[in-house]
Amino acid sequence: MTEPRWLDEREERAWRGYRRMRRLLDLELARELAQDAGLSEPDYDVLSDLSETPGQRLRLSELADRMLWSRSRLSHHLGRMQQRGLVTREECTDDGRGSVVALTPAGRQAIEAAAPGHVAAVRRHLIDLLSPEEVTALGTLTHRVVDQLAGSRRPPNAAATDPTPEG
Repeated sequence: MTEPRWLDEREERAWRGYRRMRRLLDLELARELAQDAGLSEPDYDVLSDLSETPGQRLRLSELADRMLWSRSRLSHHLGRMQQRGLVTREECTDDGRGSVVALTPAGRQAIEAAAPGHVAAVRRHLIDLLSPEEVTALGTLTHRVVDQLAGSRRPPNAAATDPTPEG
């Protein structure tokens, strides 16, 4: 058995800082989104993913893959969103076993109302704290990690896609 490659002081500082930043940033963005728009982060992710697709609809399985959630977990969440009138579920015309999630007019209105405040919060708590070079570096390193992790989740012959959810 090989000896672990422990983090040196610089690496540990970077790792712990990243972990703390991610927790605090996620907490603050979720708090502001709930307070300002009455949406949870998963609500926002579902609505923004649907709003950015042609026809504003996606197969439930594709949406679950994008969110890195199980179909069951997403189905339960969608049920709550459906009760609020934000989305509907329809039978998939291509495949009777699948379902399609569609954005409703109320869902479209909710994402359009929430997006400006959410983007302002992302700017205030992250983007505007960085120089243009740091924003570029952040994009480079996050995509490198995402590509590596997404590649390990993909079947061997699957085509590469960008699985990152948009803010």
